[in-house]
Amino acid sequence: MPTGARIEFVRLTEVPLPVVMAMLNEPRNARHMPLSAEFSEELAAHWVQGKDGQWALHGYGPWAILVDGEFAGWGGFQHEENGADFALVLLPEQWGRGAEITRVALDRGFDELGLDEVIIALPFTRNPTRVVARFGFVPDGEVSYCGSSFRQYRLSRDVWTAVKVARFKANP
Repeated sequence: MPTGARIEFVRLTEVPLPVVMAMLNEPRNARHMPLSAEFSEELAAHWVQGKDGQWALHGYGPWAILVDGEFAGWGGFQHEENGADFALVLLPEQWGRGAEITRVALDRGFDELGLDEVIIALPFTRNPTRVVARFGFVPDGEVSYCGSSFRQYRLSRDVWTAVKVARFKANP
């Protein structure tokens, strides 16, 4: 997939609810999301408000992601007991943009939001170790959310900075 797309992050409340609801109910995404459910309009509205409410409580939260002005999915940093958890869920036609979007989001998390560390929790249906290592994430045990187990990985601001410097030296 070509790079150089215009990636924007906006509040989830700025995207029409039916668009968000369609993404939440996308069956190809649900197979990797053990906590997902069938979203009615009421449940989707509650979900959007809950995600958006994290901004007021914690100073960060998930965004709606736009690629060249079109809704591509949601992602960002969710407050969890053990840290700022990076999540990214894209529409299937945008799956090839995950790395590009992740780089932009991590830059914003560390540079603009002032996060010192970021965690990710990925279900056991995925084998992400090599992919997340490219960003500098290291294994950090397992966590459980709502009775489901996840692999956890952690990334510090310093490691992210080193990864970016190394990438620039390799591709000036």
